[in-house]
Amino acid sequence: MKKAVIYARYSSDSQSEQSIEGQMHVCQDYARNNQIVILDTFIDRAMTGTNDNRPAFQRMLAESKKKEWDYVLVYKFDRFSRDKYQTAIHKRALKDNGVQVISATEYLPDSPEKVIIESLLEGYAEYYSAELSQKVRRGMRETRIKGNYTGGNLIYGYKKNGKKVVIDEEKAQVVRFMYEQYAVGVFVKDIIADLTNRGIYNNGKPFATNTVYNILRNEKYSGVYRYKDEVFTNIYPAIISPKTYEIVRNKFATNQYGKRSVDVVYLLRNKIKCGYCGSSITAETGTSKNGDVRRYYKCIGRKHHNGCTKLMVRKEYLEEFVINSTIEFLKNETVIDNLVNTLLEYQEGMFEENHTLSLLLREKAQHETALNNIVSAIEQGIVNNTTGRRMKELEEQLLVLEEKIMREKGKLNEKVTATDIKEYYERALRLEAQTMISYLIKEIRLFDDKIEIQYNSPISESPDNSQGFLIYREKRNMPEKAVSNQEKITRLETEIYA
Repeated sequence: MKKAVIYARYSSDSQSEQSIEGQMHVCQDYARNNQIVILDTFIDRAMTGTNDNRPAFQRMLAESKKKEWDYVLVYKFDRFSRDKYQTAIHKRALKDNGVQVISATEYLPDSPEKVIIESLLEGYAEYYSAELSQKVRRGMRETRIKGNYTGGNLIYGYKKNGKKVVIDEEKAQVVRFMYEQYAVGVFVKDIIADLTNRGIYNNGKPFATNTVYNILRNEKYSGVYRYKDEVFTNIYPAIISPKTYEIVRNKFATNQYGKRSVDVVYLLRNKIKCGYCGSSITAETGTSKNGDVRRYYKCIGRKHHNGCTKLMVRKEYLEEFVINSTIEFLKNETVIDNLVNTLLEYQEGMFEENHTLSLLLREKAQHETALNNIVSAIEQGIVNNTTGRRMKELEEQLLVLEEKIMREKGKLNEKVTATDIKEYYERALRLEAQTMISYLIKEIRLFDDKIEIQYNSPISESPDNSQGFLIYREKRNMPEKAVSNQEKITRLETEIYA
């Protein structure tokens, strides 16, 4: 009596175990009617037949080398494979092991015509698979053109409403906060710490760093969805403006030039470009003969031998020079008045639209609704350990939320004055130089004989908006030792403009 194994497969999650059961019943009936003993079964679930990367299929091929059975019994040949070339290769391998593939539903005569008929069946299976794939792609494209959801996991900040993607406003406020903070120079770890301190979590845990980076890189938040060479703007409603997304994208592009040193902070990192070749200027470290470590800013173009001749500049002298120049810039009465007025206006707008307070109030309302539902159930006589425990949990959570809400409301009464802002800027550049440079300086163009500093308004929709700052110019001597001793200069002209 001949021996066989059964191989069964279904293609996608939209099919089910019933498909496998049906294939098994037909194969078992065929075996009984043809006096074949079934020794084993190999089943691949939700696996395509267009390739052979299937665990059970590969295991079946390996087992065939033992030559313990004569046939591989399949419901139809397309269950074995939909690729005629792979089919030929694997059938040949099985044949070398003394094994033949048999279809329980497709009769092949034991004659020379069998080869032709089997080839036709395999070719049709491959054609059907390619045609089906094309229809699916065409259908998915039509779905995207209509602005409908095509399936899969939704990104943070969105939810599904019927066939459409809509904004989950509670989470969207968190997304906006992330973009706003990163756009003005706040580091991701500090954004996460701020959210955690405010009691805002992701699935009950603090946001992971990679999660925040993925959110900040995802163009869908600006309303743009790209699929291959096509762009769709009617699927994901925008949570942030395209301008804000572009600011964040540019910051990511800037940050690719080197990583921050753990031990040494380069205050002007990602802010400087070579005035001659336009390349970024990066950190450079050298060691003198006596072992002293010296740090510089060096043009990456010259470093890569693009023909630029820009000299290196000593780190500490350049940073001190930029800080002193910025302090002088802020002493200009017109500049500081514009800056203070802008910040005061922003403060008013921030108090009118407090995202954190909105989130807390919404969460409180949800808890109160849940608590009222439990009270209604108790009044109707539905009382058990679960309702009592849940009621206690909600009451405790409400107390915590009310405390957070009171703290946020208290912040609204802590408004800073114009005097506070002026005093802060007088000392902040010395105490918090890195943060202030990140906020205030948009770009520095460095030449051998001058430096150009372009400032942002500290609060604006786009860093290109300078809020009417006036041009401020100053000339001062630059210490000769600031420049690499390959070539010395005696003066550095500072050109500060809006």
